[in-house]
Amino acid sequence: MAGAGAESAVEWLVSAAPEPESCKWEWERNPLGVALLPAGRLWDVLILPGELGRPALDVITRITGPPGPVLADMTDARLGFFVPPGTAGRWVGTGVRSAGHGTWIVVPYPGRSTGAVRWLVPPDGSGRLTDPVVLELAMHEAAAYLADGPGGTGPAGPAGATGGGGGPVAGE
Repeated sequence: MAGAGAESAVEWLVSAAPEPESCKWEWERNPLGVALLPAGRLWDVLILPGELGRPALDVITRITGPPGPVLADMTDARLGFFVPPGTAGRWVGTGVRSAGHGTWIVVPYPGRSTGAVRWLVPPDGSGRLTDPVVLELAMHEAAAYLADGPGGTGPAGPAGATGGGGGPVAGE
């Protein structure tokens, strides 16, 4: 991410901070390249286990195009989908953690790698977020695929709705 896209992404992210200039300063000076931003103002974050989050991300991307921003820890054990504010308070999914009003998240500078967290789908500055209904449907399809396995014939297998002989995760 370079130029005007990175700049607008930075401006959008720091607009959630109580002190935007302090957030920018933190990104520049923190050796980890991260800052803490409050959830619940411009976005909430739904945190999925990686084994469910990766195929769900693939389903969303194939069906609707790029989702809103998505964070991953460096081992891909957890993926954080940016969703509209208020979603965390209404979410009832088992195994899905959430960050909403009153919580803070670690956010890397757009376009830079860090040691702890990275962008799988970086923000573009537009404020686009993942639709939680689409995310839930993608999670159901991903869970069906995982339950069936890559060679299965269930809803997400080769003969199912997603077709393609191998399920929603590229390379499997």
